[in-house]
Amino acid sequence: MVEIPFALELAGHALGALGAVLIFFEFFQLPDYIEYDSEYNDYTIDISPMEVREYTSIGRIGAFVMAIGFALQFFATLLAH
Repeated sequence: MVEIPFALELAGHALGALGAVLIFFEFFQLPDYIEYDSEYNDYTIDISPMEVREYTSIGRIGAFVMAIGFALQFFATLLAH
């Protein structure tokens, strides 16, 4: 059977990796106010300051999951020593 600190450490690694992947997807999203026209190979920006969002829920969830992963690793280190 796996010891509790080791299991918590593995869970922390898994959550940290999942959060990092979600943050990675956040960085490569095309904002909805940018449109690409393949016929002219051109980008059009139609923006209003009230409509701009800096982050999406994917990035926010990723950051939260990564923080939980780090907290689990810290807690596992405290239990192991």
